[in-house]
Amino acid sequence: MFSPLNPARAATLRRRARSIAAGAAVVLAATACSPAGSVESADVPAWKATALPSAGGVVFEDAGKILNRDPIVKTAPEVAPGTYILTITCDGGGKAFFEVTLDDARLGEPGAACNGSRETARINVPAAGTLRISASSVDAPLIYAYQLAPAE
Repeated sequence: MFSPLNPARAATLRRRARSIAAGAAVVLAATACSPAGSVESADVPAWKATALPSAGGVVFEDAGKILNRDPIVKTAPEVAPGTYILTITCDGGGKAFFEVTLDDARLGEPGAACNGSRETARINVPAAGTLRISASSVDAPLIYAYQLAPAE
């Protein structure tokens, strides 16, 4: 035999249904913002091809994984003086920093939010020398890429 719900019980069930729906929406939104796969198993060249396509005139570039808090350091000997644009990107959450030095003199430390967006910074190289870029993050693991090209 059918027994109708009393109005108070029906209101309680509606509130619970809305709470469950809101909770599910939060879980789905959080899942949509997280990286699709593990950074440890990411295909860095394939990711870089879409995240930071090659640009003309690149004089120095790198891409890789930061799996712990240890910096990844790369050097480019004999970079000519001039003004350059450093384009950086990273993915995996958190933030990455890219310290740029010329013969141990600090030229800048731009950062990027690791959500796949691209950031740029002007780097002025006052004299020819060995350029060093150190990629680091306290939010490891993540993947990163950068390119240094002359400013136009």
